[in-house]
Amino acid sequence: TMNNMKITKHGHACLELELDSKTVIIDPGSYTDELTNLGTVVAVVVTHKHDDHCDEAKIAQIKKDNPAVQVFGTSEVATRLSGMGVTTVYHGDYYEVGSFKLEFFGDMHQVIHESIPLVQNTAVLVNGDLYYAGDSYTKPDVIVKALACPTSAPWLKIGDVMDYIQEIKPAICFPTHNALLSQVGHDLNNSRVKLVTEENGGEFRYLEVGQSLEI
Repeated sequence: TMNNMKITKHGHACLELELDSKTVIIDPGSYTDELTNLGTVVAVVVTHKHDDHCDEAKIAQIKKDNPAVQVFGTSEVATRLSGMGVTTVYHGDYYEVGSFKLEFFGDMHQVIHESIPLVQNTAVLVNGDLYYAGDSYTKPDVIVKALACPTSAPWLKIGDVMDYIQEIKPAICFPTHNALLSQVGHDLNNSRVKLVTEENGGEFRYLEVGQSLEI
């Protein structure tokens, strides 16, 4: 039997995944509190180089505590984290680390404004079950069980998020990338995400920072 993967939401866009006593960290950024009490970290995935997803100090600390950890990111992330041995990933890449299977999709961040240079962005699918697209609406080419869904960003309009969920139709959908919201904002945007998730037969779960779900 396959063990369940435990997903813990940390501040903003950071996710901690636990399976078979090993851990993967996605997007430990500047809006994320210090990560403590982590299990054995076998991989860190950084979807893109922006500060709120890529904090050198946090990643350096993870590397110090877990010398064998593999770090995956775009070539811009590899440049920003030079000396940390980042494995550069491209659309279609696939890696296995412990019990984790990591598949990567897409190549660019959503447009914030024409005056702001576009950066590279990778989406990640973990064990065919959990999908997180970083700062993009990149769609996977497979059915997704659990979708980590952004609910607030300079590039985000909630109607676009609803269209995105409508296309993916996840069985479970939970908000992330939401440090910019007040409680009023969470309530409003979550209600929109919940509506479209449930319209497609999915389950909406709101994880506060530090809360977990199992898939």
